[in-house]
Amino acid sequence: MDASKGKGDIVTQNPGGQMDRPYSFLESMLPKAVKRRVHALKRLQVQCANIEAKFYEEVHELERKYADMYQPIFEKRQDIVTGAVEPTDEESEWHSDREEEEELAEGLKEKAAIEDAKKEEATPGEDPKGIPEFWLTIFKRVDMLSDMLQEHDEPILKHLKDIQVRFSGPGQPMSFTLEFHFEPNGYFNNAVLTKVYKMKSEPDASDPFSFEGPEIIDCEGCQIDWHKGKDVTMKTIKKKQKHKGRGTVRTVTKQVPNDSFFNFFNPFKASQDGEMDEDSEFTLATDFEIGHFFRERIVPRAVLYFTGEALEDDESFEEEELEEGDEEEQDEEGDDDDDDDGDCDPKA
Repeated sequence: MDASKGKGDIVTQNPGGQMDRPYSFLESMLPKAVKRRVHALKRLQVQCANIEAKFYEEVHELERKYADMYQPIFEKRQDIVTGAVEPTDEESEWHSDREEEEELAEGLKEKAAIEDAKKEEATPGEDPKGIPEFWLTIFKRVDMLSDMLQEHDEPILKHLKDIQVRFSGPGQPMSFTLEFHFEPNGYFNNAVLTKVYKMKSEPDASDPFSFEGPEIIDCEGCQIDWHKGKDVTMKTIKKKQKHKGRGTVRTVTKQVPNDSFFNFFNPFKASQDGEMDEDSEFTLATDFEIGHFFRERIVPRAVLYFTGEALEDDESFEEEELEEGDEEEQDEEGDDDDDDDGDCDPKA
């Protein structure tokens, strides 16, 4: 069993419930005595699944323990991003291993330094605080997040100071909370917006063999206390109505939902009976995937998504998967060619 599976591969598929596992045709063909022994092995397999569930519960406890150790580092990151502290020369020292930077001619370095000095003279007093638009830049760079981002969201996300992950405490149901910390702004009163993802780590009694680790089963958002007229999740539309009797026309206004990243905090909820259509299942599964991505990738490696280096890693991983798929496809095509050759009659 791989410990990283529970940490990095939380199951998010099929939020509406498990599919019935088809009865094995091979099993149905077995002699009664052999089938009886197979059933005994299945009972042992269920015991393995229950032990595996306990294993993932302990992994969750380790995550919580180490989250406390990461926290001082992430707090220092927030201080630097917001400009609350200025890193020392020693803290800012970084040796890049990129050859093109190391081979940069001294003359070009001096020229760049002179140009920087001229810019500073031309704009006296202009000293950006911290790292401007740090989190907004990440949102724009990451496809999964930029797809949710609307133009009217950007001015608000400029006030985003930090994103943190909080794990449920000992003895509490397994969950994690995403906290979006904002500086005071003209859009809403909340200092922190939260999204809780509830998980379970236990085999489904009706389909224990489907267990693959902790599974996100539900999520809860929070109420945003918008300032008047600043709610970007709603928009006002005007509609003309004609009176049937008098024929007079009047214009009415109404509030309708609007596309916005901040709809993330008002998630789609699964029905109590677990019955959902395909679109609803996709919406819920996508929400779970985004929450997992924040937790596993964005928060721990924020600076690398800001610089784009993490994106390069992600693209390389995707290319590797694609190459493997291409190879399989080529193999299949090769098999088809062989079949065609076999069908040919050399005497024809």
